[in-house]
Amino acid sequence: MFPWLWFWSPTLHFPFSGSVAQQIEPDTSWFFAGIPPWAGNGDLEKKAFEVASYGRQIGWITEVLLADKQSRTVTPAQGAESLDKLQGAYDKIEAAKKQSRAEIADAATSALAKLREADPDAYDRLLTLAPRPR
Repeated sequence: MFPWLWFWSPTLHFPFSGSVAQQIEPDTSWFFAGIPPWAGNGDLEKKAFEVASYGRQIGWITEVLLADKQSRTVTPAQGAESLDKLQGAYDKIEAAKKQSRAEIADAATSALAKLREADPDAYDRLLTLAPRPR
């Protein structure tokens, strides 16, 4: 073969002859990324949703309330079980919130350290403009 004509050798891919890997897991990140910043933290909402979906949480709350009102459809035992599940979900979500706050503080500390190293004047200006903690 002529090595100086390598650019003329075509690469043909017939159907199913190339990479046929396909990701079939649904991508739901668009839902949590669409949460406006003033309405909440999308990453934190996703973690809470992984603990228990919104519908499941509402279902537990409904069962607790109906059991408390002497309902004919929900027994007090079902209400107590739902209350335990709701408390467990609450504890896990609060732990996720605490972890998220720690991650945000670590990221802010890291960003400030980088700013202090890269531009000490901007760092000093930022500290003079920042409100002091109460």
